[in-house]
Amino acid sequence: MATFGNLTDRLVDTFKNLRGKGKLSAADVDGTVREIRRALLDADVALEVVKDFTARVRERAMGDEVSKALNPAQQVVQIVNDELVTILGGEARRIQFAKNPPTVIMLAGLQGAGKTTLAGKLAKWLAAQNHTPLLVAADLQRPNAVTQLKVVGEQAGVAVFAPEPGNVGAEDAAPKSFFGGGGGNPVKVAKDGIKFARDKQYDIVIVDTAGRLGVDAELMKQASDIRKAIDPDEVLFVIDAMIGQDAVATAKAFQEGVDFTGVVLTKLDGDARGGAALSVASVTGRPIIFASTGEGLDDFEPFYPDRMASRILDLGDILTLIEQAQKNFDEEESRKVAEKFLTDTFTLEDFLGQMQQLKNMGSIKSMLGMLPGAKGMREQLDNFDESEITRTEAIIQSMTIAERRQPKVLNGSRRVRIARGSGTTVTEVNALVNRFEQAAKMMKTVAKGGVPQVPGMGPIPGAKFGGAKKVQQKKGSKSGNPAKRAAENAALAAGAKPATAAAGSGFGLGGAGKAGPSEEELASLQKLLGRG
Repeated sequence: MATFGNLTDRLVDTFKNLRGKGKLSAADVDGTVREIRRALLDADVALEVVKDFTARVRERAMGDEVSKALNPAQQVVQIVNDELVTILGGEARRIQFAKNPPTVIMLAGLQGAGKTTLAGKLAKWLAAQNHTPLLVAADLQRPNAVTQLKVVGEQAGVAVFAPEPGNVGAEDAAPKSFFGGGGGNPVKVAKDGIKFARDKQYDIVIVDTAGRLGVDAELMKQASDIRKAIDPDEVLFVIDAMIGQDAVATAKAFQEGVDFTGVVLTKLDGDARGGAALSVASVTGRPIIFASTGEGLDDFEPFYPDRMASRILDLGDILTLIEQAQKNFDEEESRKVAEKFLTDTFTLEDFLGQMQQLKNMGSIKSMLGMLPGAKGMREQLDNFDESEITRTEAIIQSMTIAERRQPKVLNGSRRVRIARGSGTTVTEVNALVNRFEQAAKMMKTVAKGGVPQVPGMGPIPGAKFGGAKKVQQKKGSKSGNPAKRAAENAALAAGAKPATAAAGSGFGLGGAGKAGPSEEELASLQKLLGRG
């Protein structure tokens, strides 16, 4: 997750210094805690949170659980992970639903935090949980806020209650209109919306309220009046995860003026330092319930403190990745595809279908970032081009049915036609066909219960490779240069290994000189792939 990129890098580098030490001295612990403190402060975490966090880490790191541990470095990582979970709220909390519908959820926060879009995301997520949400447009001050909520509601496929037009344009945004009410009473709209929901049997009401560019008395009074009038079951404080130290002051002001039952973090896909996420729950004592991770209406997920802590420490978030896959991949279709791998009948049509299901899971870059050790390919992830999938779709869709099902018929003239039809080059068409053939071979091995040998990764310890026969290779140099060949043969005769070019990592994401995965990680990967 991009918001914590710098913090993750700093923490992982700090823990590297502990590796290989059989016992940690007081100086080792002090140095580690000092680096953690600097990393958190640079990430804009509130000072009081940093002090409490590092004090607890130091106390535990100096205790018996580390001094008697077989691997002190790993134990320190575990302690930091535990304390991160604590400051992020500990246990995950879900929405508290009313015993007698409708459940009323009020959204509060500053202007620009993303409340209106968040309302649509939350409504769509609840609708997918078999609820019938209603959006209520009670922000009558920000220009075109009501119109925006209607658009968002339509995109999310949920109903919107908007009896007042609100402030309909910049020309009406005079100070009196903007701060004083913009045409309509938001308290009345909120109350009428709940009555409408009860009459029409909507089981959840989401009230979108007005914000300000900063905290002021007018904002707090209106939000407080709405809260008193509708008595919501949940008041969710929506906060921009990129605002850093200001998050603490803003959260405290809303807690004193309106109070709230939970927090929603928006813009967690941003490139800021992310201190808000690590400060708000700890300072206010209110749990983070949801997180918005992108601009799309589906870029929204429940917040799990333990999973977020794992992401920050570059330990991955496999559970969320699996949940996204289960939600978007059709089990029956996946079974059919697995059978096609086994029988060599996997086609470009199937390839396109699987790729489109993958797109439905959300950002590929975000998913790759959930893998353990993603820090090692941070630069490649940052440069990853999501539009590459769109170009691949265009190439396959420019083929005829026969070409998709029998790629071997793709001669030169056909490839030129496909390139023209998809707005790409023949080179890109050739590259796609080659990638497809390689992927089909690898997935056939996986379908048979083996683990494919990924280019640049080397053989996986203890893995079987689809029953492939061992080929006895002839020893000796194959260089075309006589002098080089003689030198390499002499080195082999002396028992030394000839120098070889550094291999790149799988799929072109890595580079030379980087350590490969450990045997434990590869065994986990084999087990995960074997489930398919």
